[in-house]
Amino acid sequence: MVDYTFEGEVNALSEKQQEFVKNVLEELGVKKGKVVIEAVGKPGDNYVANVKKLVVEKDGKIFKIIAKIAPTQEIPRQTMNTAICFSNENMMYSEVLPKFTQLEKDANIAVEERLKYAKLYGSYLEAPHEIILLEDLTLSDFVMLDRLTSLKDDSIKLVLKNFAKLHASSYALKNLEPETFEIFAKKLINIWELMGNVPEMDKFMKGFSTDIINAVDDEKYIDIIDQVMSDLMKEVSALSKIDKGKSYSVIQQGDPWTNNILFKLEGDKSIDCCLIDYQISKESSPVADLTYMIFNCTDFDTRSKHFHDWINYYHSELERYLNYYGLKTESTYPRNQLDEDFKRYSKFSLGQSIMMASMLIRESKDAGKFKEAMDDNKPMEEIMESTKMTLLDEATLKRFSNRVIGLIDTFFKLGYLKE
Repeated sequence: MVDYTFEGEVNALSEKQQEFVKNVLEELGVKKGKVVIEAVGKPGDNYVANVKKLVVEKDGKIFKIIAKIAPTQEIPRQTMNTAICFSNENMMYSEVLPKFTQLEKDANIAVEERLKYAKLYGSYLEAPHEIILLEDLTLSDFVMLDRLTSLKDDSIKLVLKNFAKLHASSYALKNLEPETFEIFAKKLINIWELMGNVPEMDKFMKGFSTDIINAVDDEKYIDIIDQVMSDLMKEVSALSKIDKGKSYSVIQQGDPWTNNILFKLEGDKSIDCCLIDYQISKESSPVADLTYMIFNCTDFDTRSKHFHDWINYYHSELERYLNYYGLKTESTYPRNQLDEDFKRYSKFSLGQSIMMASMLIRESKDAGKFKEAMDDNKPMEEIMESTKMTLLDEATLKRFSNRVIGLIDTFFKLGYLKE
């Protein structure tokens, strides 16, 4: 009989999840011991999963695991497409990323040059008890940066290099094993496309757009916000149809905002990074990863200084990693296609970034209200009421307004919007 005792936030794990944790620990050779369940991060750090740290103590030794735990309440599960998100992430960690690593090994890419990701210890996908157990990357000195502060140039370039590795491996798989790529692409469900196919989303987006417009006090931007937000779901469907199955499409990370990217620091300079959270991974244009990260993780001034350099850097790194596989950007993903995709994605990217900004700019206390409403299984109307911009304090509203104006000004500056 294997004996474990659970302490701390024990209610975070159901009996089935506790049993699964015990089985994984036994497989890892950690037999018997005390499992302390600790909170990770603050409200607003993660919306789809409840993230905990499992600290296992045995014979004076400490073993730590990150546990991503699904909500059990019906309304948040439906709202956040929980089952699909956990299925996507399990697919990425158990099949897709290991396959990419094998391709990197076969191409003789040095270990230090390969794509980094957390080790998967195990997944349990029986609804509503989904749980994914992952390596604790903080033990390797990776840290999460402040989501309310723009990422700097050095950090952005590290992420772009990781995208180049991820996308190059995806192209290599498509070239070497097209059937395997197709299987992976079909199993990864596009959450944004699902949202776009929900009839109630049009009504929701109209109310959401009004709420956002009321929080921005500059008349110059109101018509633009109204237009991009009202067409957001139509853009999702259109882009999905265009990109699905195209030669330039890749398997992407899908949700690269600041809290889903861990950095290793040397002083105040980022020297390494690792992407986490693959719950929204899907097949799409590489640009979908780039625009999501750049427009959700940086401010207007930083983008104005470095945007074109970032795009040049990404494409040069993609070229470098494709070379390992005997591929060239000219035939795989030429620069003119990259530029065309940025323009094609511009309207959706702006609307998506405004939508994301309404959540990402919130202080922990405000994000906590949304999480509490979901945890209490409140009706959808009450959950959305908890996100109203009118409930935010003046400083947060100002931060949101500045962020939205900075986004729109960036799109003017890049020529994606006309004065």
